[in-house]
Amino acid sequence: MEELISQLISSLKGIWKYRWYAISVAWLVAAAGWVKVTLLPDDYQTTARVFVDTQSILKPLLAGMTSVPNIEQQVSIMSRTLLSRPNVERVMRMVDLDINARTPREQQQQLEELMGKIRINGTGNLDIYTITYNNRNPRMVRDVVQSLLTIFVEGSFKGKSGETRKAVQFIDEQIKAYEDKLTAAENSVKEFRLKNNGLLPRQGVDYSGQLMQSSDALNAARLELAEAEQARKAIANQISGDEPILGADVTPAAIDNPELDARISTLNKGLDALRMQYTELHPDIIAAKRLVAQLEERKIEESKLKQNGDPGKNYSPMLQQLKVAQTEAEARVAAITARVQEFTLRHQRLLAQVNAVPEVETELAQLNRDYQINKDNYEKLIGRREAAKLSGDLSSTTEMMSFKIIDPPTVPLTPIGPNRVLLYSVTLGAALLMGVATALLISQVRPTFLSPAELRNRTGLNVLGTVSMNWTDAQRGKQRRSKYLFGIALSCLFAAYGVVLVANMLRY
Repeated sequence: MEELISQLISSLKGIWKYRWYAISVAWLVAAAGWVKVTLLPDDYQTTARVFVDTQSILKPLLAGMTSVPNIEQQVSIMSRTLLSRPNVERVMRMVDLDINARTPREQQQQLEELMGKIRINGTGNLDIYTITYNNRNPRMVRDVVQSLLTIFVEGSFKGKSGETRKAVQFIDEQIKAYEDKLTAAENSVKEFRLKNNGLLPRQGVDYSGQLMQSSDALNAARLELAEAEQARKAIANQISGDEPILGADVTPAAIDNPELDARISTLNKGLDALRMQYTELHPDIIAAKRLVAQLEERKIEESKLKQNGDPGKNYSPMLQQLKVAQTEAEARVAAITARVQEFTLRHQRLLAQVNAVPEVETELAQLNRDYQINKDNYEKLIGRREAAKLSGDLSSTTEMMSFKIIDPPTVPLTPIGPNRVLLYSVTLGAALLMGVATALLISQVRPTFLSPAELRNRTGLNVLGTVSMNWTDAQRGKQRRSKYLFGIALSCLFAAYGVVLVANMLRY
């Protein structure tokens, strides 16, 4: 510890010995530094704050009709992309910064410098955005911030308009494509139906249903034919064993009168239809039965008139009735036989198409499915196009959000930098340190033994004695004057520091 203290005292003595070198270097460094700080350009700053109100009554009103744009996200994205290269280049053109750039490199340097000095901050909860810019020219500061504010507002309103136009254009192209697909599908279905009309389902009944109906109809016709043949055979057996009978009563059904029979048959059909709806006591049913009875009486009367001149009137009326019934049975058998033949042909045709019909039905189902898919997509695209147009209108409308400028950009009157007081103080401290370091360096380069102990430590020899300096009065006076001058020089340095500070305060 004593050695350290002794070295420190020795260094201080060396510095004091070369104190004039130290004060000279301090003055030079301080003067140069203060001049440099004084010549530093002023840095002006302006700030603009804008509030974005994204709470609109249109959101809940149109939430179910279209996709309501996320205004908060849109504004946030615009604030983050405000310092993109195209926007900054646009700002340079708006404030005429690009005029001073003669080469692309200078323009790039101006662009990078501008992007580095612009700061954009936002509060996500309050939707307040701050735009700040620093520059040497106060008017340029105001113009740049105003240009950024204009781009920010315009970009927020028109940020989605281009995307909406592209989306609507894309949907229109898809709609046109699906119109062509829909027309082609309709033509395919129509041509397929015309080509395979006989194999397609009818009235909602497919091939299996048609085959079952054909089989049922054929079986019913065969059963009816067997019944008709049995009835004809029974009538023939009765005719072969019947003999003429005299004086038999004549029934209306046994009398052959086509005109009256047709009318009675028509009335009976109508009567059957009425009985399905009403009871036997209904006036229409009673009137129809009375009319049928009158026609049957008339039929009997006309038959009696004819029998008066008929040579075979004494033959059995039953025989005559059986003859008529036999004729009817023959006609019925012939008609049912024709029906059975037709049903058989139809059934055979369906059986012959048993392999082709399922393929046709499958292909038709595929065509209908493709047509329905194209139709559904077409209708959805129509709805989506209208929704996209409405969404685009909402994105660009001023009703969805409003901008309120809290602090407009202004021309700053006082600079925010550089902090000359701090720089002047740092310069003074650096000058003093440089002076001390210079004196210490010279004392180390030109070492002097200032005490017998130091000489003994350096040489390792014993010091036998020392000779003291006997200063004269003139030399003592000179030393005092030197100390006074050093104090004055050091005081003048601090005084100059004070003058520099006062001048800086008076400057603004």
